[in-house]
Amino acid sequence: MNFIKFKPFLVVSLFTVIPTLLLWIMFHFNLPRQIGFSSVDLKTIFANYDGPNYLVIAKCGYDKNCIRTHFSLPTPLEYYPAHLPGFPLLIRLFDVVLPSPVAMILLTLLGSVILNYAFYLLSGSLWLTFAFTLFPGRLFILRSIGAPETMFIGFILWSIIFFRQKKYILSALCAVLVQLLKSPGILLFVAYFLLAVYEFWTHKSSLGSVVRRFGTYLLIPLSALLVFYLYYLQTGDFLAYFHSGDNIHLNPIPYLAFVSTKSWVNGIWLEDILYIFLLALFGVGRLIGKYKFDILAVFPAIFLIATLLVAHRDISRYASPIYPFLFLAFAPHLKTKAFKFALLLLIPAIYLYAINFIIGNTAPIADWTPYL
Repeated sequence: MNFIKFKPFLVVSLFTVIPTLLLWIMFHFNLPRQIGFSSVDLKTIFANYDGPNYLVIAKCGYDKNCIRTHFSLPTPLEYYPAHLPGFPLLIRLFDVVLPSPVAMILLTLLGSVILNYAFYLLSGSLWLTFAFTLFPGRLFILRSIGAPETMFIGFILWSIIFFRQKKYILSALCAVLVQLLKSPGILLFVAYFLLAVYEFWTHKSSLGSVVRRFGTYLLIPLSALLVFYLYYLQTGDFLAYFHSGDNIHLNPIPYLAFVSTKSWVNGIWLEDILYIFLLALFGVGRLIGKYKFDILAVFPAIFLIATLLVAHRDISRYASPIYPFLFLAFAPHLKTKAFKFALLLLIPAIYLYAINFIIGNTAPIADWTPYL
């Protein structure tokens, strides 16, 4: 009986791990070179941005003197506080037994398992979980390099799962982990805050009941303040995150991702962003129609509004926390034979896209010794 209960987790773990391992094997044996790519190895995976930045923080924290002395990345020293401490702290914890680069990508893979099992519990579908592992391609890349997104999105889903199960303390603790991993985690607090206001305003709950249910979510902004205090201790600047250079891409009006004069928007080939926005707007609309003022609709709606205000070429990465909710929105269509056949045909293209992206997005690291 215990094995039967554990079986879905094992199946989901296999769905999650095998596609990423295949990509790593391709890099390890330099297989992309056989079809025209430049020479690669696993160091190409390790060097993919923003992984090296997190490795530097894992070694030095935000101490500028330590970073300047031991590392030679072209990243400006003031830029490191743009990367929150949650992921580097986990790397530092695991590099007691593993080299830091290995610890980093294994943590990403662990986060991918955490994410996929949460998604399986929400969707109830092994097929959708498999499809979500491979698509969108940008998220598949984030599952395969040193990046906090898998844990970030995973703990968002776990927080929502526990919230819907009325396990508010566990939900809040997962939300704290979300906030420690990436700054947009504060949007999860905004979602819970709006739900609290809605329940009180519509008299669905008394003030005391609202406070009991939602009070623990004040830990989210408190954890953000603790991060800022860490910045103060290590850099002397409490607001170092906001002084990290050209890092905050939010604007007061939407769709500036199409203004190519913006510093992180280059070129005129931006049509793919239109498709992302269209699918996101349509999908969130479906979620609102189905769930009304439920966290499964409120959070992706808030995150989508914030994403529309981002001026950055890599919208597909910024929008990644919305993707699992879009799978829920379009689930009936994604379970059809036509979609299954189309996705299976697309798998080689997804791998080629991932290989091409990873090769072209690496940090110039000549000496890996300081990172080990």
